[in-house]
Amino acid sequence: MLNNYNANSVSVAQTRSQASTIFLAKVFNWMAIGLGLTGLIAFMTANSVAAQQIIFGNKLVFFALIFGELGLVFYLSARIEKITAQTATGLFLVYSALNGVTLSAILLLYTATSVAATFFITAGMFGAMAVYGTVTKKDLSGMGSFMIMGLFGIIIASVVNIFLHSSMMSWIISGIGVIVFTGLTAYDVQKISAFGGSGIMANGQAAIRKGAIMGALSLYLDFINLFLSLLRFMGDRK
Repeated sequence: MLNNYNANSVSVAQTRSQASTIFLAKVFNWMAIGLGLTGLIAFMTANSVAAQQIIFGNKLVFFALIFGELGLVFYLSARIEKITAQTATGLFLVYSALNGVTLSAILLLYTATSVAATFFITAGMFGAMAVYGTVTKKDLSGMGSFMIMGLFGIIIASVVNIFLHSSMMSWIISGIGVIVFTGLTAYDVQKISAFGGSGIMANGQAAIRKGAIMGALSLYLDFINLFLSLLRFMGDRK
């Protein structure tokens, strides 16, 4: 009887582990698609004089794009249970494309060498924390809560610095950002991994797709914000 119980427990654990691995793979695939689309759109925009004039020649257009991105994130997060998987996927891709348009500014401000170097360093840091979040047995929810508080602090400080224009505060915000988004990467990966092993794979393809899209969005935001924080330290301006 005891042997059967142990065998069943091992079988359940293996099933959850396999489901978690499959789900994480889907999340990272969609994240990679989002980053690839962002990079492609950023490159195309930065190499189009007409697009630059439309986007950066009029502050209203630029800020409309920024608020449009924020609106998409909030809408997707709030309505994920009610919208279809296809709609969720489309919104994620639209967000990635819009982000590429606005992030094209960094290709105009920084040298290509420093952008590429920062990207690879970001990828290395992100990958290391993703592995840690996947394999660690330690519950990272406490750290995640602390990092989320730090994120709100970054947002408030960034808004204040829009009016202060303090270079010192900008450096401090960037330094805190590196710490916060590095920690959030490990926390989000652990949370997504646990979600993947919680039975989502039995809820049908639509539920899996929507869960993967939301996971991809979280990790995409972690990666982009970590990249931008590091770029303020490492980037060489043209």
